[in-house]
Amino acid sequence: MKKLFSLILICSFIFSMSVYGGSEGTDINIAVLSGPTGIGAVGLMEANDNNETENKYSFTIAAANDEVVAGITSGTYDIAAVATNVAANLYNKTNGAVQLAALNTYGVLYILENGDSVQSVADLEGRTIYAAGQGANPEYVLKYILEKNGLTPDEDVTIEFKDAESISAGMVSGEYDLCMLPVPAVTGVKLQNKDVRTALDLTEEWDKVSEKGTLTMGSIIVRKEFAEKNPEAVKIFLEEYAESIETVLDDAAHAGELCETYGIVPKAAIATKAIPECSLCCVTGEDVRAAIEPYYEVLYGFNPAAIGGEMPGDDFYYEG
Repeated sequence: MKKLFSLILICSFIFSMSVYGGSEGTDINIAVLSGPTGIGAVGLMEANDNNETENKYSFTIAAANDEVVAGITSGTYDIAAVATNVAANLYNKTNGAVQLAALNTYGVLYILENGDSVQSVADLEGRTIYAAGQGANPEYVLKYILEKNGLTPDEDVTIEFKDAESISAGMVSGEYDLCMLPVPAVTGVKLQNKDVRTALDLTEEWDKVSEKGTLTMGSIIVRKEFAEKNPEAVKIFLEEYAESIETVLDDAAHAGELCETYGIVPKAAIATKAIPECSLCCVTGEDVRAAIEPYYEVLYGFNPAAIGGEMPGDDFYYEG
């Protein structure tokens, strides 16, 4: 009878290991930004809550890059989703203490107008643009595109930086007539004010003036110390994160509900409509450097401060 009972216990343990991913998974603290950079993680969040992941994840939803930077620098977070230029800045600021593990979002920036007067970048001359993303990719991308089109920021075009929420409210109410926002904020504004239209796709405008480098907005970084101590855990995370991206793209309706549940996007309907336009991706391994380095070169040539003063070194790129 004792042998039978022991056999039952062993079988139960094996079953639980197969169903729930085992008890050997590494505990990982992850920070993701609300908005497009964080959307790709909602499938992983759900799987984690359902005990379907190999690692054990603790997620923090941050509203701004600064919060994530502070957590990574202090060691509070092991892995984080941040803007691509912030990743390079952190590498330089911390003397190589972080590595770029994946790219997760291509271009998502748009110029919106309450009206029909802007048909090209040249039409922005003399106008005021309310813009989100000061100190991160959006600021540098906008200013780069303006300068490449012969317009001097803050002289030919006035840029007023505000948070995305207040800009959205101003566009919906009609107080503002021109802004730069990312998806899904763009989607929310257009759903609430039918007079607002997409005037310019900044990914398209980037491609017109830049000979190299895909506009890549979001990335996944890992603390180098954590990666060196836990290579298998990072490998598993990247695999599970890639599955999460696929889950989001395969079922936008369900992913939209998860975005609302986890606080990535305020409303499920907005997230569901926005997901096809969020340019989600999961680039890992040696492909990361090939995809992002030309973009960094453009930013560095435009303003070295955009990526922390110098190009990232070889050890910036995590290859597992």
